[in-house]
Amino acid sequence: MTRAAIFLDRDGTICEEVGYVNHLSRSRLLPNSLEAIGLINQAGLLAVVTTNQSGVARGYFSQDLVEAVHAKLQASVTGAGARLDAIYYCPHHPTEGTPPWRAVCECRKPEPGMILRATREHGIDLSRSFVVGDSVADIEAGASAGVPGILVKTGYGRGLLEHQRHRFKTEPVHTADDLLEAVRFILSRRRT
Repeated sequence: MTRAAIFLDRDGTICEEVGYVNHLSRSRLLPNSLEAIGLINQAGLLAVVTTNQSGVARGYFSQDLVEAVHAKLQASVTGAGARLDAIYYCPHHPTEGTPPWRAVCECRKPEPGMILRATREHGIDLSRSFVVGDSVADIEAGASAGVPGILVKTGYGRGLLEHQRHRFKTEPVHTADDLLEAVRFILSRRRT
């Protein structure tokens, strides 16, 4: 049996966008994120994080730090009585760093690799799923996988909407002030 999912970007969507999270103290949740994830869980949808972390390739931080940030995020979500069903990240960059981190890969958004991997591993029905993120790469990754995207105005979203919308290859199906509003939009339009 397949389930629908909401694919969530990490920085700028769930957590504050601070540039590179090169220290655990720089990872901070945005207001309403925990409530939004709880609503996803209550609706019976999978909450799956997909995040580009090219700071690994660039040598700004190690994979161990990425894992520590994700453990902190999981602990915060669990402490609020919610859950993230999976977290996927891409440590690569096509031109920065050294192999194996400098690589053209299928996982770096806007490529759909993380979404497709999650789909295989968790039996996700993409036709009933959504992507939520604060960047064009998030929306394009979703579109490449056949998943509609919602752009949030947190993180880079507001600036993209106001100054770069003419460059969008794929329009989001909706724009929302934050993750909570995006989840409420999804749930209000959900097919049973």
